[in-house]
Amino acid sequence: MSISLVEASNTSPARHRKLGEGTYAVVYLGHLRLEPQSLVAIKKIKVNAEYRDGLSMDAIREVKYLQELSHPNVIALHDVFSSKDRNLNLVLEYLPLGDLEMLIKDENIQYGLADIKAWMGMLVRGVWFCHENFVIHRDIKPNNLLIASDGEVKLADFGLARSFADPYLNMTHQVITRWYRPPELLFGARQYSAVVDVWSIGMVFAELLLRVPFVAGNSDMDQIAKISEAFGTPTEENWPGVTSLPNYVPPGDRVNPLQGREFFLRQFPTAGPVGGDLLMSMTTLDPRKRNSTRKILEHSWWRSDPKPTPKEALPKKSGGSKKMGNDLSRRAGQDDDDRFKNAARQLDFGAVR
Repeated sequence: MSISLVEASNTSPARHRKLGEGTYAVVYLGHLRLEPQSLVAIKKIKVNAEYRDGLSMDAIREVKYLQELSHPNVIALHDVFSSKDRNLNLVLEYLPLGDLEMLIKDENIQYGLADIKAWMGMLVRGVWFCHENFVIHRDIKPNNLLIASDGEVKLADFGLARSFADPYLNMTHQVITRWYRPPELLFGARQYSAVVDVWSIGMVFAELLLRVPFVAGNSDMDQIAKISEAFGTPTEENWPGVTSLPNYVPPGDRVNPLQGREFFLRQFPTAGPVGGDLLMSMTTLDPRKRNSTRKILEHSWWRSDPKPTPKEALPKKSGGSKKMGNDLSRRAGQDDDDRFKNAARQLDFGAVR
């Protein structure tokens, strides 16, 4: 593939642009040399002397898994090359409409259940494909869900991804941005399955419905407290073996009952009874009872009314190029925890018990 950066000139159709820059990477707009109308995003990962060969494991993972995974709902890696300054350059498909976080936060954008069903379908299909190829993403969140010009949602940022096969293989629990991290990782589990991604999918589903993060803790302990308040306190009765996890903390005198379908129906009325049932299956405290992505795709919610909005008709927001650049220039797992600090809605779980 022949690629060049778009030059700064008034005759260039896309104009010269640096899409985003962070401590980890710089993202530029580029085009195919033989097809100037075909735009790409060039992610220039900065050399860091503290790592062997100057590259972090995040960069190595991202290249490895994007080279292995090819799916309409996973961002495409077109090429990889090194430059004279020893930086690694990833040539990625250009996704000009930003990410799902932009749409959730923009109060001027109205969307309904049919739109949510379309976005969720794209997300689940992308994650299902990863799991079918024995890859756990381990950082699913709205600003890692980028949007193509035709409305297709693409899963991006594989810097924390991991292959899995041996269920007894130890893995780090310090993955997944806190608000989307399942309770087993918060409790320090080192052996876990692909359903850690399913919990994150459920949190994205809830956020699309409410337009604010459902459980947003200020620390890991606060996150556990908020999960317990929302879904019920993890105990041996509802999650056999939870007390043996390394970071498990006894709840003390306050034990919140495990929530059932009525809670999800009241808290997420937009989803309807069938959608509430699906969300409940994604956010089961005991990971062994949590639905797999295959079971999620088989759920009756997808066949119920309303039907998903065609991707070309989904709500869109202009000016997403800069957001894409900022998303791609972040290091894996990096997030802005105070992005919703001024949200008007404060969730009161006690009011809907």
